Amino acid sequence: MKTALRQQIIDAFNFRHACKSFDNEKKIPDEEFSFIMEAARLSPSSFGFEPWKFLVIQNLEIREQLKPLCWGAQGQLPTASHFVALLARRESSMHHASDYIQNHMKNVNQLPDEVIEVRGGFYKQFQEEYFSLTESPRAMFDWSCKQTYIALGNMMSVAAQVGIDPCPIEGFDREPLEITMAELDLLDRDTFGVSCMVAFGYRENEPFPKTRLQEVDVVEWIK
Repeated sequence: MKTALRQQIIDAFNFRHACKSFDNEKKIPDEEFSFIMEAARLSPSSFGFEPWKFLVIQNLEIREQLKPLCWGAQGQLPTASHFVALLARRESSMHHASDYIQNHMKNVNQLPDEVIEVRGGFYKQFQEEYFSLTESPRAMFDWSCKQTYIALGNMMSVAAQVGIDPCPIEGFDREPLEITMAELDLLDRDTFGVSCMVAFGYRENEPFPKTRLQEVDVVEWIK
């Protein structure tokens, strides 16, 4: 059974490719897409503080307005069954003293006050000393963005395992894109920025064979 499961997972990784356009006549069933989003929601994050929001953009008029600013999604925005912008939290909510962090420890993690004090102190030390995240707002935002890629990887992996094609997208002009999204009431720029995007659907054409470096080229064992 374990051998079959391992092969099933590897087959899914071989199936997955960066689909540039989708068959727009085929839509992902609600239960399948909910499964993908649950994988995102349950993804791990540093300290468990979930520095993200997943914006599922299904409005085709809004997609068309975003298209000029997303040069890497020209084929995906019009054809994807589902299109997701992964938003990352900025310093205003990820700083150790922010209301978001305090609320998360108290009401989401449901920690007692004495544990919040200890954990909050270590989180402060981590941000200020170990990772130098409080040196600039950009450092904190980049740290949040890195964590969204954990959720992104999980979303793409589970999608491929159920035969759904995902495509990760970094091809966008962030500043004007965020301004436009804010004007459309899609995000609060004081709290969130766009980290990356991902499109989901069913492939229109078969991809070229997958190419990768060999294991010996990328895995080094230190014994």
